[in-house]
Amino acid sequence: MAEVGWAELREVSAAVLAVNARRSVHEVLRTIVVSARKLLDARYAALGVPDANGAFGEFLAEGISEEQWRAIGPVPRQHGVLGALLRDPNPVRLADIRDHPQFEGWWPAAHPKMTDFLGMPIIDGEEILGELFLANKNTPGGFTADDEDLLRLLAAHAAIALVNARLSERDRELSIVEERNRIARELHDAVSQKLFSLRLTADAAGSLLAGDPARAAAELGTVRKLAAEVAEELHAIVDGLRPPALAGDGLDLALRKQVDLLDRVHSARVRFRGGPVPRLTGAREQAAYRIAQEALHNALRHADATEITVELARRNGSVVLSVSDDGTGFDAAEMAHAARRLGLASMRERARVAGGELTVSSRPGGGTTVRLAVPGGG
Repeated sequence: MAEVGWAELREVSAAVLAVNARRSVHEVLRTIVVSARKLLDARYAALGVPDANGAFGEFLAEGISEEQWRAIGPVPRQHGVLGALLRDPNPVRLADIRDHPQFEGWWPAAHPKMTDFLGMPIIDGEEILGELFLANKNTPGGFTADDEDLLRLLAAHAAIALVNARLSERDRELSIVEERNRIARELHDAVSQKLFSLRLTADAAGSLLAGDPARAAAELGTVRKLAAEVAEELHAIVDGLRPPALAGDGLDLALRKQVDLLDRVHSARVRFRGGPVPRLTGAREQAAYRIAQEALHNALRHADATEITVELARRNGSVVLSVSDDGTGFDAAEMAHAARRLGLASMRERARVAGGELTVSSRPGGGTTVRLAVPGGG
């Protein structure tokens, strides 16, 4: 590598810091091409990024106005000098770009005339992430070996910044997917159950309206309460908060309130057994509460149960939750089908994230028991 002076090193350092200060892929690309043009004192600079077919998926340029771009038309796809260099891992430095064997002998009418040229790949391992193109150095004499070394140094740092930017964007995409999955689980586990109860209560109020207005009014009061709870649940889900019932109450009190409400609304008898247990971490309390809700919802909606029991106790250093019903049950051989229908995958995922263990036992005509054990005492 040719010897680099302090002024050039400062320029490279400033360019690299500018690249790493950006986060989105597009911002990184734009910063790279701007830095390259400034660093090498070029009239024109461009950066091409390949797509899956080896053509340009993205192409950015500096030194050409938007009006010129519109007049030039589309960028080359796979032909010409730039298309050829996009697949070449070696830098190219020419006194005149028209001497390149891939030059096609003409420019689009609005294209600026270019002479001296320097092309440098941006490489990560064996993958060409992009290619820098510089043309028409402002200083007489064209691009030098020192220029090539400087651009190679910038391209190496640019590759790191570009890879990091892509990883950052993927992390954001994964976070969005995870948030969508969280909202879907919360809607399924919490809101759908309350909406089901609300619908049953509204139906009961409608059937009582003519014959027993007083009871109908009481049922409508329950409808209002359920509607308010649904609104609270939706607010908590959107904000990523804990279930409102857990705010200030222990898990045992929150479950007792849930059981009392369901016992009033549904024809099945719903009971709670157990007493205070050690306070758990927020994640474990929320997992236990949501799993209980889902298990209750399944027993009330799918199992045709007449009696459901929720138990909460401390055993051998763990807090153990169980939801048992006397409903129709299902055969272990049908577990895969039941898992999809009853949301067992969602419950298991909640248990796993909370560091707990979930077991489900059932037999045809013998009811179902969902049991969760999580480490107690925080």
